[in-house]
Amino acid sequence: MASGEKRVEIEKELSFGPVHPALIEPYRIRLFVNDEIVEDCELNINMAYRGIEKLFDGLPVERALLIAERVCGICSHVHAWNAVRVIEGGLKIEVPDRANYIRVITHEMQRIASHLILFGHAFEVVGHETFAMRSFLLRESFMDLISYVGGNRVMPSVPIVGGVRPRADLTESLKRVILERVDEFEEKYKAYVTRIIEDPLVMSRLTGIGFLTKEDAIKFHATGPTGRASGWDYDLRTKMDEYKPFDFNVVTDESCDTKARIVVRALEIFESLKIIRQAVKNLPDGPVVNRSWKPGEMDFTTALLETYRGELMHSYALDSQGKIRNYKIRTPTPTNLAAMEHACVGDHVTEAILTIASCDPCLTCCTRAEVVDSGKSFVLSDLEIVRKYGWRK
Repeated sequence: MASGEKRVEIEKELSFGPVHPALIEPYRIRLFVNDEIVEDCELNINMAYRGIEKLFDGLPVERALLIAERVCGICSHVHAWNAVRVIEGGLKIEVPDRANYIRVITHEMQRIASHLILFGHAFEVVGHETFAMRSFLLRESFMDLISYVGGNRVMPSVPIVGGVRPRADLTESLKRVILERVDEFEEKYKAYVTRIIEDPLVMSRLTGIGFLTKEDAIKFHATGPTGRASGWDYDLRTKMDEYKPFDFNVVTDESCDTKARIVVRALEIFESLKIIRQAVKNLPDGPVVNRSWKPGEMDFTTALLETYRGELMHSYALDSQGKIRNYKIRTPTPTNLAAMEHACVGDHVTEAILTIASCDPCLTCCTRAEVVDSGKSFVLSDLEIVRKYGWRK
């Protein structure tokens, strides 16, 4: 404890997990409480370490990139897309415009599906099973569309180096189906959001808890909708070349509480619908893949992508035989963990799980990393990982 810092006596520690009915993934929450008010919070991950980065090492690039999609079942497309963006940037491989549009369409479809999973989980925590089940039902429209584009609901495997798989090219009939489904979904989704806003019980549970100010969001490296719900106007999509053809708004909220984090994601779905419509209606003609490239030596290269929970980093090098070396992945959750812990402090203990859920953590795909130095090994804390491997390029 630093000199002059106030010492807080903790009355009780409440520990949940790593296996608990309130948690959808294996991790441990330690809440330090006085008179049922949270004085401090600690999230322990590393319960499901898979060593997936090591699996990439030494594999030919196109074979290895199939593994990237398996990092997460909810964000499969973004890992596959960002993995190919690394080599496309490092070897200056040109991607056809039509392929970029199809990548964006799939990306926004999966963003909608991911946000609807969060609503389902959050309303389960609130105890409103009807809203939770309706969210999962709405999500089915986009799981079907992802399957129509890529051939699989969970692992669509749309991006490849230089473009997209030919099977993912959009026919005229599929374009009509996408536009019809988007219109149908939007009508039902508006009714769903209206019903939530008009429910006083649900809104009272979400409002005024889990405060994270803009200054704290930046201090603790919050990213994505978690940062934007604290009034931080930053979305990496505004800086990505792939998104330059599209008109959309960056959704922010100054409320800085749990309700704001739900509202930001709810409004982002409307922006995703807007992007999908623009991409389908203005889909350029031409090829969907550029095969005029050869794997070769590539310096350590990094690609950043705005995914559904925030900023995603993939980074690796290629040796002279075109095989992958030193693959590193940093998902958005490690950058949000410290912000989640801070947002719980000062609230009643019963609100902590809901506050953490509102930040949309995805823990099994962020578990890492162990450092071995002169025979001694130690595991980095979440904040140390961010500081060592970087929060922003």
